[in-house]
This record gives sequence, C-alpha cells and structure tokens, in this order.
Amino acid sequence: MDWLRDNAWQSWMLLAVVLGGLEMIGLELFLVMLAGGALVGGITALVGGPFALQLGLALVTSVALLGLVRPNVIGKLHSGPKLVTGHHSLIGRRATVLRQLSTAAPGRVKVEGEEWTALPYDEDDEIEVGAAVDVVMIKGATAYVLRSHPPLT
Repeated sequence: MDWLRDNAWQSWMLLAVVLGGLEMIGLELFLVMLAGGALVGGITALVGGPFALQLGLALVTSVALLGLVRPNVIGKLHSGPKLVTGHHSLIGRRATVLRQLSTAAPGRVKVEGEEWTALPYDEDDEIEVGAAVDVVMIKGATAYVLRSHPPLT
C-alpha cells in the first residue's frame, strides 16, 4: 500500500493517458472528460493531498467537465455554417438602380448580376437611376430597397 501512496500521482496520470487514448476510439468526448478528472486527481496527489481529496476532486472535475464543457464542445462540433440560397441570399446586398423607382411606379435594380423589379422600402422615397441601394426584403419577384448611405468614418 505504501507503493500506491508514494506513486499515486503516477497512477492518476497513467489513468488519464489510458482514458485519453481510449477516447480516440469513440470520439464522443466522454472519456477525455474523465481523463481531465484523473489529471486533477494526479495533480492533487503530486502536491501531497490525501487520497480522499484526490478522489473527490477527480470526481467533481469529471462531472463538471461532462456537464459544462462537453455539451458546448459537442454543440460547436455538430453545428455548421448557415447556408443561405435562392433569393434570401440577396437580402443585405448592394444594388444599382437601372430605372427610377417609387411606390407609384416600380423600377429596376441590378443586384449580383441579375435584374429585379424593385420598389422603395420607404413609401415616401423616390430613387433615381444610378443610385446605390441595399436590398432589405424580397416579396415574390420584387425587391424592396433602401438608399445606401456611405459608411461613417
């Protein structure tokens, strides 16, 4: 028993390495969280903490890692970039007015190389040919646009 007490930190580290290695088989991020607990147990043993403290800190650390860290990491690994396709990808894009537009008379804009029928989003606005606008909404085949303002410097 003296050997185990004298070499407890090595036993904890060996357990951490074995658990970390076994994690490579499943890749569920479960065993690596237990390995983190074993690492804390090993550090506690290295600084001379009693076995009960080593075991308690290892368990608390493992549970904390499993409950707090693992769900966030798994969520980030399983989420990907949001893919926006179709006319939704045009919202927020800059366009150029090809034919004057007002609420009374729809005009035309060119956005991303395509021509669209357009109306001003602001009902009181009339936008002249050549103006830069931003697409804010698309209903059917009509783009609703707002005048672009130069960025503030």
